[in-house]
Amino acid sequence: LSDLGSGKPMNRLVCGDVGFGKTEVALRAAAAVALAGKQVIVVAPTTVLARQHFEVFRRRFRDTDVQVGHLSRAADGAEARSVKEGLADGSLRIVVGTQALASAALRFADLGLGVIDEEHRFGAQMKADLAQKAPHLLSMSATPIPRTLQSAMVGVQDVSIIASPPARRRPIRTFMTAFDPAAVRLSLLREKDRGGQSFVVVPRIE
Repeated sequence: LSDLGSGKPMNRLVCGDVGFGKTEVALRAAAAVALAGKQVIVVAPTTVLARQHFEVFRRRFRDTDVQVGHLSRAADGAEARSVKEGLADGSLRIVVGTQALASAALRFADLGLGVIDEEHRFGAQMKADLAQKAPHLLSMSATPIPRTLQSAMVGVQDVSIIASPPARRRPIRTFMTAFDPAAVRLSLLREKDRGGQSFVVVPRIE
């Protein structure tokens, strides 16, 4: 909020582990901008993640007059046309999608904020194009690329780190041990009994 009200363009990177609240920061920034009458674009690297974000944003803004749209390859022709028209005439305040949102053909009535999730998955040119479209830019990543970290360290980009997990989040426990089939079996069965999922990663499929 301080960035948005500072009178100069925001270019902030928010770093934090998965589930630490980066999306919540994006939701609140989008709310501040959209409720002030400007438009927001939220860009995700995949259609699946874009759809997830769209559902979250739509649910959060359900009881307001802020309209949320979705634009990606998963959107059908009628939906895409409706979103483009809404962005052009200003009736659509927030749009969530993939890199389709960086298209030069898209027209905005009054774009105020660009949000890039998993910024390490996008190229420098596309991020520059988005920065040209929106006066304020908020990037988020759990694993920022060295180029991004360098720009943050030299002051080209501001950076915030979310280092503390949510209150009820249990800490991750990591064990590195010699391979023991009995221990692996016990761990997998324990996870199955609690209804959880497991991944077994091996160097050779044979």
